[in-house]
Amino acid sequence: MMIPAHAIYAAVPVSVLIAIGFIRKWRSRKWGKCIADTCLRGKTFLITGANSGIGLETAKALVRRKARVIFACRDIVKAKEAINEIRKVQPTGGELIPMQLDLASFESIENFVEVIKTGFYKIDVLINNAGVVVPLSQDEKTKEGFEIHLGVNHLGHFYLTNLLLDQLKRASPSRIVVVSSTLHERGKLDFNDLNLRTEIEKAKKGQVSQRHNLGYSNSKLMNAYFARALAEKLRDSGVDVYACCPGFCYTNLFRYSVRWYHYILMAPVALMFMKSAKQGSETIVYCATDYAIEGKTGKFYRDCREYESSYRFNKEEETKLWNISEELVKARKPL
Repeated sequence: MMIPAHAIYAAVPVSVLIAIGFIRKWRSRKWGKCIADTCLRGKTFLITGANSGIGLETAKALVRRKARVIFACRDIVKAKEAINEIRKVQPTGGELIPMQLDLASFESIENFVEVIKTGFYKIDVLINNAGVVVPLSQDEKTKEGFEIHLGVNHLGHFYLTNLLLDQLKRASPSRIVVVSSTLHERGKLDFNDLNLRTEIEKAKKGQVSQRHNLGYSNSKLMNAYFARALAEKLRDSGVDVYACCPGFCYTNLFRYSVRWYHYILMAPVALMFMKSAKQGSETIVYCATDYAIEGKTGKFYRDCREYESSYRFNKEEETKLWNISEELVKARKPL
């Protein structure tokens, strides 16, 4: 008996989808999952950028564990909407607190920290999650005039963390989780041009690929260096510092560089290789809560296990970045 052609045509896409589903399931087994489910009642977690994507999923996981979570977000309305979304699913659990924080403004950071110090004696875990990816050709800057990736992804968190160290030390043993990326391995720091003026001018002229955003890669390298240097400075203080990579996740982080047709072209790739925001949050939750890594400060994690970077970290480069970051924050403008 012959099978009708239309039945064959219908079966092909179904078979492809099934195959993609099996591949995704097989790959997801390697992505890692935080299995620690310790009750976090009485502990305070502060998450930057907690209103969407990986930050939101991290908050959900912590609320399920009864933690108090501070949503430090640029848009307070979106922070409140995110909290309402969580409460629809989890009507009970830890306290959820929306607070306004714009990492692109030192004044906003200072105002935020002033409120935190007034209302919270200690912070158990600080999760530096917020980040931006903006095409270099847009030449976007922070309020102080820093290149946006340098200013938000690195300097904003650098300043915020240093201002909150007393609260973190009071909660000892406490943690700082710095969300970096394995894209740090593509970073290349030029201390004479951290604001990437040369690269930005090339981008404006169409001389560099939009697919490789050096600003973002550099900021993720700075995150990794920051975590390493901070871990050393806080050694024996009771505050552990971890850097982590959530993995290749399907979120709105790259919304500036994705066009509608990319969604069609990349759909099979996304289904097979990209994590959901929830899957990406697993390593962050692991670094923030799992007692198995307590004391292993300064490590880099991916897929809920230690990750050995291919980047050749340099102590001189690490120290120089820390010193320049302090100078930039103090000067409040690009040097």
